[in-house]
Amino acid sequence: MNKAQISMAYMIIVGFVTVITIPLIIIFSTHSTEMNEEMTSNQANSIATKIVDSAESVYYIGDTSKITFRVQIPNKVEDILIGDHEVTFLIRKHNGIDHVVKYCSVPINGSISKTSGIHNIVVESMGDYVWVSN
Repeated sequence: MNKAQISMAYMIIVGFVTVITIPLIIIFSTHSTEMNEEMTSNQANSIATKIVDSAESVYYIGDTSKITFRVQIPNKVEDILIGDHEVTFLIRKHNGIDHVVKYCSVPINGSISKTSGIHNIVVESMGDYVWVSN
């Protein structure tokens, strides 16, 4: 075998490996991003559910009842809206803003910090509505 033929064989092998590797890297990157976004939405959904469940509990228990719990606010939370019988998380995704909404059967108001990290959430009955804060 001459040197030119060996070189050509190596170039074909390297080209083939490159053609296979680049799409795999792109697929992995896209899938990883989608998984992270799904985890963020699931965390927001879990927090909203906990807030709504706590709000309904303290409302029916009565005035001055209060529940405090810790949550981990995920990254990429644009805003958290509490009011009009809803808890809404606005999550930044690669294709826009996703809304994670939980309906509450009792009047609910308040505000909590959207910064990522661990926060203590206080859900307190005010008699005719529930106040959520941190």
